[in-house]
Amino acid sequence: MSQPDAPEDWLALHLVPGLGNLSFKKLLEKFGNPAQILGAPVSELLEVGGLRKEVARRISRKEFSLSPSKVMRSIKEMEAGMVIYPDPGYPDILREIHDPPMVLYLRGCDIPKRASFVAVVGSRSPTPYGTRVAENIAQGLARRGVGVVSGLARGIDSAAHWGCLGGHGFTIAVLGTGIDIVYPASNRKLFGEITMKGAVITEFPPGTPPEPKNFPIRNRVISGLSKAVVVVEATMNSGSLITASVALEQGREVYAVPGSVQSFKSRGCHFLIKQGAKLVENADDVLDELGLNYPFAIKNDTFKTAPSLPVEESEQKIYDLIGDYPIHIDEIAREGNIEPSAVSAVLMRMELRGIIRQLPGKYFVR
Repeated sequence: MSQPDAPEDWLALHLVPGLGNLSFKKLLEKFGNPAQILGAPVSELLEVGGLRKEVARRISRKEFSLSPSKVMRSIKEMEAGMVIYPDPGYPDILREIHDPPMVLYLRGCDIPKRASFVAVVGSRSPTPYGTRVAENIAQGLARRGVGVVSGLARGIDSAAHWGCLGGHGFTIAVLGTGIDIVYPASNRKLFGEITMKGAVITEFPPGTPPEPKNFPIRNRVISGLSKAVVVVEATMNSGSLITASVALEQGREVYAVPGSVQSFKSRGCHFLIKQGAKLVENADDVLDELGLNYPFAIKNDTFKTAPSLPVEESEQKIYDLIGDYPIHIDEIAREGNIEPSAVSAVLMRMELRGIIRQLPGKYFVR
């Protein structure tokens, strides 16, 4: 006979098709533990409000989407773990939300109990400006002892994770897939780094593919783990706005980083600011708002700028024309009234010295 809070029973109930977290919680309130739920007759299960008859029958028949024993075996084989709702290691702040996951799969380190976390989210195809800002904010938070939560997606999410790791902080990647799937595949290296120095978590069973419906579900966990959500570059159709909306429903703070009024990728951030989100530019702004910017905190929170600077008049002239947003080589030549061949030569020298960076299509940024 299994223990009242045996992880195997929690996993089995978690794998019942159609059983959501809210119904799971209501069943626990009535029966006390998963073992009692799994052994209850359909008539008693249906006394729980909102539980569909078909789901009650599946519980009674022990019909699972996957074999619990095989899932347990695969978790052990990939050196992952499972955190159930009553575990001491389950994040307290996540318990506060309306529908917390009853089961979390985890790879990496245990989530620190006393740590504070801030979510940093945004565009999957950011500008170099957005990438740099996300990295700097995440690194600044990390260097003050505040962890960073994001979704391991391309773009801002990846920049936030890398920034936190660069600041020697603890970062949590929340997946919209099974714990055994790296999505996108291009983030395999980042995934590995996080499992060594942070935590990768998901509520989806192993083998779950990256289906679109999973990501809004994932987003509520990102905000649920965090004291605040910082949005860096988001269009009006961005999933980051959904995360911000859920964060507000959960009672979390929402901050947004401003961008160029000419960039459609910042319109979502500007919309949030108009709706009352706090405008933030750096980690200090975030920490000040949260009351976490203690007097003794180290203040050198940004990445060091390249020591190499323009040394020739021609370099300085072109450098002044290049900003945080990409500019095409033809526009540099036109605005600077410089011969295209001369511009190419100077740009090449500056790029080799690390002063500027070339992007696809002959665009350049600092």
